[in-house]
Amino acid sequence: MQKNLIIVLDFGSQYSHMIARRIRDIGVYTLLCSYKLSVSEILKKNPKGIILSGGPCSTYHHQSPLILKEIFYLNIPILGICYGMQMISSLFKGIVKKSIHKEFGKSCFIIDQKSLLFQNIPRQSNVWMSHMDEVTKVPETFHVIGHTDSCSIAAIQHNKKNIYGVQFHPEVKNTKYGIVLFKNFVLTICQCHPTWILKNFLQKKIYSIRRRVQKNKVLLGISGGLDSCVTACIIYKSVGSSLYCIFIDTGFLLEEDQKNIHDLSKKMNFPIKVIDAKKHFLHQLKGINDPEQKRKIIGKEFIYFFQKESEKIGNVNFLAQGTIYSDIVESSPMGTLRSPIKSHHNVGGLPQRMKFKLIEPLKKLFKDEVKRLGKQLGVPKNILYRHPFPGPGLSIRIIGEVNKRKISILKKSESILSQELQKFGIYHLVSQAFIVLLPIKSVGVMGDKRSYEYVAALRVVNTEDFMTSTCSPLPYQFLEKISNRIINEVDGINRMVYDITSKPPSTIEWE
Repeated sequence: MQKNLIIVLDFGSQYSHMIARRIRDIGVYTLLCSYKLSVSEILKKNPKGIILSGGPCSTYHHQSPLILKEIFYLNIPILGICYGMQMISSLFKGIVKKSIHKEFGKSCFIIDQKSLLFQNIPRQSNVWMSHMDEVTKVPETFHVIGHTDSCSIAAIQHNKKNIYGVQFHPEVKNTKYGIVLFKNFVLTICQCHPTWILKNFLQKKIYSIRRRVQKNKVLLGISGGLDSCVTACIIYKSVGSSLYCIFIDTGFLLEEDQKNIHDLSKKMNFPIKVIDAKKHFLHQLKGINDPEQKRKIIGKEFIYFFQKESEKIGNVNFLAQGTIYSDIVESSPMGTLRSPIKSHHNVGGLPQRMKFKLIEPLKKLFKDEVKRLGKQLGVPKNILYRHPFPGPGLSIRIIGEVNKRKISILKKSESILSQELQKFGIYHLVSQAFIVLLPIKSVGVMGDKRSYEYVAALRVVNTEDFMTSTCSPLPYQFLEKISNRIINEVDGINRMVYDITSKPPSTIEWE
C-alpha cells in the first residue's frame, strides 16, 4: 500500500486523468477511481487527500452523481474541481444554477482571500474554465476565496475543515499556476511526501512478479512497440529464462517491426520466437467492417496462438501484456459516467474465459512514464523513441474491411511517411504520425486519364500522455512532399487529406 496516496474520484470529466498525471509529476502516487467508491473502500486505501473531478452533469438534475456526505467527515483533505466544487456546495446546502455567462477557455482569476491553496500564486492569473453551471450561493460553512469577471464564486474554502473547491481546471496547462495549486494541496495541505519514483516502482514490481510467478513460466506476446518491450524487460529481470517471448506476425505490422524485435533480443539477451500468422489473421477478418469486432477477433486469435505455444512449452500459467493506464481508461467505464471509448485488444478484446493469469506491470503507468522506465532499463533507442503503434496494427488504420491489397497500399504509404519524417527532421518533434486508408474513393486525373482510387488521411499529433492531443502544425513543404510521393508511388491512392482534429473530441487512432 502506498503511504502517500491521493485518490481522484472521477465524475466523467475529459480531464480527470490529467489530474492524476499532474500529481504524479509532483512525485505523489495518484489513483483515478470511480465516484461510487464507498467510505470503507476509501479508508482501506488510506489516502492522504481526495480530489473530486469535473464532469458533464448538473448537480440540480435528478439522479446527478453524488458522493456520500460521510466522506467529508473522514478528516481527509478534499479538493473539488468544477463539478466537484458545485457538488460540495450542493451537499452543504449552497445553491448551484445554470450560468448566465458560460465560460469555456481562458479567464482571469482573482484571489479574494489568503489561503494555503493559493500560496505562491499571484493575485491575478490565467485559468482554464469549462462550465455551464456555477455556485450562486455559498453554503454557510464556506467562504469565497476567488472570482473571475463572469463568475463571482470561482473558489471556496470551508471555514474549519480542509475542504476546498475551484471552478476552474488546475490540471490543464492553460491554467498558469495549476501545478503550484496542486503542490499546495498535495504537499502542504495533505502533507504528502514526494516518494513516487519510477526507480522504486521498478524494484517493487520486479520483486512482486518474482514472488507471484515462482517456478511457473510466463508467456509474452511482444509487438516491437514500447509497451510490450518494456514489459518484456521487467519480467525478464524478474524471472529470467522462465519468460517466453513470441512475436506473432499478423501481417498488419510495419516493415521495421521485425528489426526492432531482433535489436531488442540482441541487446537485452533474451530469445524471441517469430510466428508467421499472416494468412490466419487475414482470413479471420474477412468480411469484418466494425472496429470493435476487429479488435475482439484479434484479441481472441492472439490467445489462440498463445495457448498453442503454451502447450508446446508446458507449465505456462501466466500471460504478460503491455497494457498501460490509457488503455484501461479508454476501454472501461470504470464504474463512472464515462462510456468506453474503444476496446483495446489487450483489455476489452480478450475473451472472458482463458486459462492464463494476467501479468500487466505497466497498467497503472501513463505512456511518458513507460518511456522513462524504458530508459532506465536500457531499451534500444529505435524502440524507445518509436511512435506508438496499435496492437491490432494496420487493421484498424484500414477503415472497413481489411484485404491484402489495402494492407499493401497502407504499408507502402506508411513507409514513405516514415522516410519523409526522418528527412525533414520531424519524426522526434511529433508524438505520433500515421496514414489512415478510408473506405471511399474519389475521382482524379492521372496521366490525362480519369482515376477512381482510395482517399488516405494523414494524422500527426502532439501529446504528453496520449490521453489528450493536438494536431501538429506541419510545414506546407512537408505536407506537399508526402502527398506527391504517396499519390505518385502508391498504386491505389489518388487523394490525401490532413486530419486536424484534437483529442478530445476525437481519438488519436480513427478506430
